[in-house]
Amino acid sequence: MGTVSTRKLAVVTGASSGIGLELARECVERDFDLIICAEDSGIHTAAEHLAKGGAWVLPVQADLAMFDGCKQLYQAIVDSGRHVDALLLNAGVGVGGAFLVNDLEAELKMIRLNVEAVVHLSKLILPMMVNRREGRVLITASVASTSPAPYLAVYGATKAFDLMFAEALRYELKDTGVTVTALQPGATDTEFFDRAGMDSTKVAEGKKDDPAEVAKKGVDAMLAGKDKVFGASMKAKMEGLVGEVLPEPTKAKMQGKQTKPGSAKNEHKH
Repeated sequence: MGTVSTRKLAVVTGASSGIGLELARECVERDFDLIICAEDSGIHTAAEHLAKGGAWVLPVQADLAMFDGCKQLYQAIVDSGRHVDALLLNAGVGVGGAFLVNDLEAELKMIRLNVEAVVHLSKLILPMMVNRREGRVLITASVASTSPAPYLAVYGATKAFDLMFAEALRYELKDTGVTVTALQPGATDTEFFDRAGMDSTKVAEGKKDDPAEVAKKGVDAMLAGKDKVFGASMKAKMEGLVGEVLPEPTKAKMQGKQTKPGSAKNEHKH
């Protein structure tokens, strides 16, 4: 525990696997200690793994889709007696498929995690950072946040929320010493598509970005205080830029071809 006072502290949500785990690893490499959170027991394995990099790592197993889960993480931060120097709000899930047949409870839980938890944790933790007049915040949105996302209709809307929330917060905090950055990954090689029930889609079968590269870009941009950064590849960047200029119906059609259930099998049909 001798290093505790000299290293900065990063809080990373959704850190048991995928982009979140890589974000946590990036923070360790830049001499941060960690408080990491996820709802699955893999968060403890992740903590053991990350601590080998020389950091103090505290795992918090909590379901951030629940009000009490957010409070649990906040209490762990308070109990640590540490200042939060970087807050990486990355926890999120997807539910793929046609809106009319998707499970309502799964979609409502997704809104609670992707939207409500981001608001709740920001409300609890940001005042602590603003009071010290320094800090970095990274909110994981998506390239989907600039476009309608058919067959990911609710997910896409949650990520649009995350992007707009991050951009607005950034402006409000512009004179406080705290910056807010939005990370917009494209399709990334994680468990996302499997968990979202999207294995049969064109986007799931296509080439994906390395989560480690996405995380590095995100942490670089966060520490530099940038407003947003696209995920690793030129493809993700192009998708994001196209999403900012094309009309909504056109973007919906482009997205729908990638995310429609069964689209992987129809790749050569028009």
